[in-house]
Amino acid sequence: MDRRLIVLAAGMFAIGTDSFVVAGILPQVAQSLGVSIGVAGQMVTLYALSYALLSPVIAAALAHWPRKRLLLAGLAVFVIGNLITAVAPTIEWVLASRLIAGLGAAMFSPTATAAGASLVPPEKRAHALAIVIAGLTSATALGSPIGTFIGGLGDWRATMWFVTAVGLAAGAAVCAMLPHIPALPAVTLRQRLAPLKDSRVVLTLLTTLAAYSGMFAVYTYIGVTFDRVTAGKPEVLAGLLLLWGCAATAGNLGAGKLTDRFGSRTIIYGALALSTVNFALLPLASAHLWSAALSIVVWGVCGWGLLVPQQHRLISLAPASAPLLLGLNSAALYIGVSAAGVVGAASIAMLDKHQIGLVGAALLAAAFLIAQQADRLIRKEQNSGQMLPATASPNQ
Repeated sequence: MDRRLIVLAAGMFAIGTDSFVVAGILPQVAQSLGVSIGVAGQMVTLYALSYALLSPVIAAALAHWPRKRLLLAGLAVFVIGNLITAVAPTIEWVLASRLIAGLGAAMFSPTATAAGASLVPPEKRAHALAIVIAGLTSATALGSPIGTFIGGLGDWRATMWFVTAVGLAAGAAVCAMLPHIPALPAVTLRQRLAPLKDSRVVLTLLTTLAAYSGMFAVYTYIGVTFDRVTAGKPEVLAGLLLLWGCAATAGNLGAGKLTDRFGSRTIIYGALALSTVNFALLPLASAHLWSAALSIVVWGVCGWGLLVPQQHRLISLAPASAPLLLGLNSAALYIGVSAAGVVGAASIAMLDKHQIGLVGAALLAAAFLIAQQADRLIRKEQNSGQMLPATASPNQ
């Protein structure tokens, strides 16, 4: 396996650990700082919003930087943000620190995925993306459960110290093992956003946004959504997160191979359809341990099995704009995650906390319909003689 991709995955592991571990410690944060669970949940919202809004700006402004320098700078900012979270005395300081950590993630994550895709031939691109993203999904399998367990044993701040240490370790790995990767050609923000003129691209990005809004509306508040089976025990919640992460890693790696073989359309449709049904049944499934575990597995496999074919579809539409499109897709994902924090909090206020899955199912169903419309446009342009790039597959 390409060592360069493994090093990029290590950095994604650090970013992913921070992204997912907060959901497991929200009850402790809320109690410690004397705020509601909904206010504490905005830790996720602000981190994701910072990432989403700053990703295209950073990518345009720092395109002239060598990729390794940008990756290391991103991890440095990320570590500083988490360090402030670990020592923050009030919720205001905590929320401000999440904006800083999100900036670091915005510098690192799109750069890592674009670099990974550029290091391999086109026919292996989906598999390379899967390896890099495997760092993100393995964080759900290891980093998040470990961090949740640490928080359950003592203070939630210990979890944030753990995330800080993971970020430092990832930075050391990138510094020592990643070779020099040249800077990209200078790209203005207007050029970076130019692909948004293509309706196929916009609809594909909206699919990502809607899907992950639905999934993370539940994940952000997973501690209260599954409280009937966890009974407030951090080790049980950590076990569910571990199961989710293992399923996510399997789904991500499996989707990479299946997408290279069959194209993205089938994988996108299947993942969204199964996720919609799974989330619709979640109010019932989350009441019993065996059904909760089964639901978690389906959620992990389909949720993270969706990301690779979405990225592959975007790259197939415009291979020359791959770094731009991957950055936009990451931004769409994190806009979805930031919206999920608000949607989940509103769902808890308006509905029973165990009914958030129904809201998630509605958003996933919307994502399915949007993906179908994107597919119609792709086929229409193919049939009308407007050829897609040479690397594009008819099964996008």
